[in-house]
Formats: sequence, C-alpha cells, structure tokens
Amino acid sequence: MGNLTTLLLQDVRFQEALNACMNCGVCTAICPSAEFYNYDPRKICDIVQREEDAEIEKLLRSDTIWYCGECMSCATRCPRGNTPGVVIIALRKIAQQLGYFVNSEKGRQQLIIQKIIGGSILERGYCVHPDIVHPESHPEQGPIWKWYRDNIMDISPKVGANYNGDGSGALRRVAGKNLEEIRKIFEATGAIEFYNNLDRFSNEKRGSISEEDYLNEIYTTNNNTHNRREL
Repeated sequence: MGNLTTLLLQDVRFQEALNACMNCGVCTAICPSAEFYNYDPRKICDIVQREEDAEIEKLLRSDTIWYCGECMSCATRCPRGNTPGVVIIALRKIAQQLGYFVNSEKGRQQLIIQKIIGGSILERGYCVHPDIVHPESHPEQGPIWKWYRDNIMDISPKVGANYNGDGSGALRRVAGKNLEEIRKIFEATGAIEFYNNLDRFSNEKRGSISEEDYLNEIYTTNNNTHNRREL
C-alpha cells in the first residue's frame, strides 16, 4: 500500500463511497458524463480498489476525474451501494492537495472556480452574483442576460429583490461583519489554506506568464480530446 492509497483510505468520503465494487458497469451505463466524455466510473473504482499507487497517480494527473458532474446517478443504481461520484470527490481533493491538478487541462480550471466562485463568496457573500457574470464572458447566457444586466436596477424591485441595497432581500449587499464571519468560517475549516494551496501550485505552473494571461488561457483552452465520440 502506497502513500496515495493511504490518503484515500483516510478520507471518510472514500470510506463511505466504496464498499465492494464488483465491476458490473451499471454506474457507467447510467452516467451522463460517460455518454459524452472519455470517462468510465467503473474503471476508476477498479483502479482504486487495486490500490496501485502508480495507476492512482495517473488518474490524479489526468482530466478523467474532472469529467464527473456529481449528479450521483451512480448512487441510485449501484447494486452494492457504492457511489463512484463521491470516490471522485476524494480523488479530486488529493489532486488539489498534492498539486497534481495542474497537469491536466480540466484540472487547471479549478483555479478559475476558486477565483470566481470562491472569491465571490468572500467578497460579496454570494456564490454567483449578477455583477460577476459578464455577458461577453458567458455568451451561453444569451441576449436576455445582457438585457437583464443592463436593466437590473429597474427589474430587481419588481421581483422583490434588493440589488446591492441595504437591509433584507435577494441580491442585497451583505454587511461587512457578516463577510468577516464568513472569512472566519473559511479560516477555521481550512478553506483559506486550501485556496492558498491552489494558488501556490498554479503560480508554479504558470511560471513567467502573468496571472491574467494564465487565467484567460485556462478559461478558454480546449484541446478537443475529451469527447468519447464525435457528436
């Protein structure tokens, strides 16, 4: 048993998610991600059950563990009560903890999630806020989103929101004392240290490239090798 297997076995999520996989493949059959990506949760369970650190490390350095959408369809179908999606969560944590995530295209994108969503929680108190979802960066939102953003001051009161206002209501400005409390929770639970860890490994990876250019690169890069088949 190697160090990576030991780390996995120490994770309570892994302990609860993988009982006795018999490699029937039901999880793969029901998995939406397996329909589109080079992704097979059955194989992942097989690798971690064999406790071969070399193969586990390949997983941690690959795009594979980032394809899972965490829908947990696998949990509803497994005849042995396993949850491959939670096994994936444990693998992702180790990849981030050891810096292996920077070795894959989809892994590097975790920095974007940290900066945008994590940063928004600490700065605004919201996971997602209209002020950070810019139409030019998110064309998938369509023209209605741009219209909403342009007219948000008029629209928000009509739907009971309090956009960037004081007091109660959706989209209200979160008070500074509450933001400080959120930060303290992040510090106490190790989230700030975890964020700093992602920054450290990402900075080592980007080298002399500016942070802005690096973030833009990992946000827009797609090497087109992820699909299981041409759609």
